[in-house]
Amino acid sequence: MQFIDEFRDGPLARQIAAQIAAEVQPDRQYKVMEFCGGHTHALCRYGLVELLPKNVEMIHGPGCPVCVLPIGRLDQAIALARQPGVMLCAYGDMMRVPGKDRVSLMKARASGANVRMVFGANDALALARKNPQTQVVFFAIGFETTTPPTALAVKTAQAENLENFTVFVNHVLTPSAIEAILGSPEALDGRIRVDGFVGPGHVSTIIGTQPYERFARDWKKPIAVSGFEPLDLLQSILMIVRQINEGRHEVENQFTRGVTSAGNLKAQRLTEETMELRSSFEWRGLGTLPSSALKLRPEFAKWDAEVRFPMTYEAIADHKACACGEILKGLKKPTDCKIFSTACTPDSPMGSCMVSPEGSCAAYYLYGRHRTATPPDPQRRAG
Repeated sequence: MQFIDEFRDGPLARQIAAQIAAEVQPDRQYKVMEFCGGHTHALCRYGLVELLPKNVEMIHGPGCPVCVLPIGRLDQAIALARQPGVMLCAYGDMMRVPGKDRVSLMKARASGANVRMVFGANDALALARKNPQTQVVFFAIGFETTTPPTALAVKTAQAENLENFTVFVNHVLTPSAIEAILGSPEALDGRIRVDGFVGPGHVSTIIGTQPYERFARDWKKPIAVSGFEPLDLLQSILMIVRQINEGRHEVENQFTRGVTSAGNLKAQRLTEETMELRSSFEWRGLGTLPSSALKLRPEFAKWDAEVRFPMTYEAIADHKACACGEILKGLKKPTDCKIFSTACTPDSPMGSCMVSPEGSCAAYYLYGRHRTATPPDPQRRAG
């Protein structure tokens, strides 16, 4: 298949890995964060981490939209679903994420809440048309990739005057998360060290490469926006290694077949027309960040679930044994968590990182890294 098979060439992958090994400086450690959860899964699925030299460490970032959503927002969605006459529509990977007291959308549905799994906002719109007597709420989550479809759904509901459709908006912004990591106390005191970033591919098809330029300029961090196939990732890591060796800090675009400098201007305009910045938003692992998430503009209040169904937000801490927050921040690997693959498995998840198809814990478990990893070191410190 075009753009698939040629990017999974095993001999060529080993050649690129050999080139990385030849170019790294043996007395230097290279700590590279892949922001996107899809990249984390690709690294694990194709065994790319094992191809890299020992002094090149991949740090898993917070680019999993299900993972970074805090329990408080999930509990608000569950409360909506439990209201009489309400149907809550959610993506499948949100269904089993544990909320307060380990209650998930799946468990809420089993106890009588009207929860439907959908593939996107269009499915929720269709359900609203078919059920005019029911208030249909679309539980919208995700980074910039999934925001334009939500915006289009709102515009469609406005055009049709679909009065029984609203959106519970939880869209968050990639640059804010990168800045939060670089400016975190853990990064400033050396507990988190990131020498360069593998930039997210799907997000960048929407926002382009320009938003990352300030991180290269102001934070002196090399960035390579990458595709999701094995050769994409290996080439991007090689690009970052070369920048580090040469003392450069630029934004390079490996994923030229999908990403441009300016991004998708039509999608950006659609988002800007319907949404605006929230003053602050809580992220799992990263805390409450200013101007890091979106909400509907006042002129679309008629389709805003937070307006139609006034709700109060309560911040709720993760399970004490779950290290999901520290993993999202880059402080720990999944195998550093005491309950990883024991009390916490895909069949009985304690945190969102084990549930989502983009979660790093799920990637480690699914591709068997927990069977070959060394036992957690209680004295281990990232950095």
